[in-house]
Amino acid sequence: MSLRIPRIPGIDFAAVGKQLGYLDIEHSDNENDAAVIPSPIAVLSGGDGPTVLLIAGTHGDEYEGQILLQELIRTLNPDEVTGRLIILPALNIPAVREGRRVSSVDRVNLNRALPGRADGGPALQIASIVAQELIPMADFVMDIHSGGIASEYVPSAFVYQGPTPELWAAKVAAVAAFNAPYSVVVKPMLKAGSISGAADQAGVPMISTELGGRGTVSLPILARARTGLRSLLGHWGVLKDAGLSGIGDPIQWVELTAQSAVHSTMAGILEPVVGLGQKVAAGELVARVHSVEELERPPKDFFSPMDGVVAIIRHPALVNIGTTVVNIAVDHGTSYAKGNHEPS
Repeated sequence: MSLRIPRIPGIDFAAVGKQLGYLDIEHSDNENDAAVIPSPIAVLSGGDGPTVLLIAGTHGDEYEGQILLQELIRTLNPDEVTGRLIILPALNIPAVREGRRVSSVDRVNLNRALPGRADGGPALQIASIVAQELIPMADFVMDIHSGGIASEYVPSAFVYQGPTPELWAAKVAAVAAFNAPYSVVVKPMLKAGSISGAADQAGVPMISTELGGRGTVSLPILARARTGLRSLLGHWGVLKDAGLSGIGDPIQWVELTAQSAVHSTMAGILEPVVGLGQKVAAGELVARVHSVEELERPPKDFFSPMDGVVAIIRHPALVNIGTTVVNIAVDHGTSYAKGNHEPS
């Protein structure tokens, strides 16, 4: 008995062993007539057990996840797996090749494109395979993100609240197993078209991450995420002898709300005056912007909208009116209410 997906040729999802292949993404442009953009996929199966879908490269300028999943594909043997791992290490391959959040091929944010369209552009085709074929096959999903070129996050798991008490409890347990220093929680179905939202709609427990950023790789964050990933796979029951070495370290739970973002109302050069993870009070100075051309114009100050924790800081110094310069998150401490699936 075999289990095949037409848009993923050569892969039998029912077979035991390690298989490497590609999502067959069609694209025709000025340079290519009906060319194929090959988004890589690996399937490692040891037989009966849960199916875990692991994704990185949803945004092409986010690198820790790409490294972690490439390592897993190269080093893991199928006999170490109970069940099945489906690994997509460079999901939006055109964006990955360019090192950009979205690719110049279609300029579509893949994490806003689900459920996608089989007859759409590259990102929409990839989204349709993930939403309509792979997520329904999975028992658990992880999509590994970082801040990319534009921003830097506190190193964190990233979870949507809810949408049911059962799914929320499964997410909280996964956050504990992954054991990043922070967990960023947001309201249910925060962004239309996201992978997290598609998993929620399918009733599949999923966590994401935000592992630093600045368009580079942090070695300490990468090392902790490497340990956390194996711990999480052990928790989900798909990796033999993985252990749960991460569980036990305190996790700082913070929440992004509609009031979190501080937007610049002036174009110029950003000077952050707070650091990631710093606790701030409502009204406290968090950033200022300096004019480039108006030499007599004083810098403009920006203040925290609430008491909380600095969760995200913009990385490029040049900003425009409307640019988010910093995000302040509500601080829930180390004991976020387990089982709570309602937004604050």
